[in-house]
Amino acid sequence: MKEKINTILKLRETKIVPVFYHPDVFVCKEVIKTCYEAGIRVFEYTNRGAYAHEDFIILSKYVKEEFPGMVLGAGSVVDAPTAALFIQNGASFIVSPLLNPEIGRVCNRRKIVWIPGCATLTEIGNAHELGADIIKLFPAAQLGGPTFVKAVKGPCPWTEIMVTGGIEPTEEDLKSWFSAGVSSVGIGSSLFKKEWIEQGDYEKIKVMLEQALSLIK
Repeated sequence: MKEKINTILKLRETKIVPVFYHPDVFVCKEVIKTCYEAGIRVFEYTNRGAYAHEDFIILSKYVKEEFPGMVLGAGSVVDAPTAALFIQNGASFIVSPLLNPEIGRVCNRRKIVWIPGCATLTEIGNAHELGADIIKLFPAAQLGGPTFVKAVKGPCPWTEIMVTGGIEPTEEDLKSWFSAGVSSVGIGSSLFKKEWIEQGDYEKIKVMLEQALSLIK
């Protein structure tokens, strides 16, 4: 239970959750290192490749050995067996693009933070009943943006929301989301630009993250 509470606190404090996958585990290590140096303490590795779980085992050990205070979770998890696999290999939280009660049961049994993807108030209510402490609005930009977040927070002010999908690490975008009431934002492709990754230009990622974190503070 202590680990679960610590993960929730890290999500609240860090505010930005980098969302990343790459088939080369060495690239993943560099990206995680860059994020940590920029001040990030939560990282979501997405289950997008055929052997993603094998790379996750390596990354989980890497984070625990090299980066104290950072929590690593698995994203794009759509079924309970996959959730169990990642939890067994060290995931501190599980993120889904959808609401699957079976994933919630697996996470609750292991006292792991579960962040299910929801798109309606009914799904959000069901997620709360199933034990979700944090709700992922996805795809956030297509759901109506910050206006939708305000609409949710009206009748359900206790809802802790992380938005993912189309989030930009710019002053205008970050201000609009946090002003609407989100607790954190998940950022992927707009942070990890393809050309930067291909060129190994991790310094640009670090600078962008540092600026984004400063803007949020």
